[in-house]
Amino acid sequence: MIHVIASIRVKEGKRDDFLDIFKSNVPSVRAEKGCMGYVPAVDMDTGLPPQVLDERVVTVLEKWESPDALRAHLKTPHMLAYREKVKDIVEDLSIKVLEDA
Repeated sequence: MIHVIASIRVKEGKRDDFLDIFKSNVPSVRAEKGCMGYVPAVDMDTGLPPQVLDERVVTVLEKWESPDALRAHLKTPHMLAYREKVKDIVEDLSIKVLEDA
């Protein structure tokens, strides 16, 4: 199993629009072979240092059976359509692919 943490920075005032598009795609992703978890999350103010809050960042927490399952996910028709829908909303994207230590 692998873990993926995707940080998606959206344009000012576009987080709700982005989340609507993202959430509409979640059932298709969760139905993919090898998907063990796929959820968007946003910052929650806890007052705990050294937390840094950013209302323009959506963090996606993913679990996949393997790197091959992740690669296949990125090529699915619904992901290609999703990327087209959010291309003018997303400002930056970074991912971390992790394995259990």
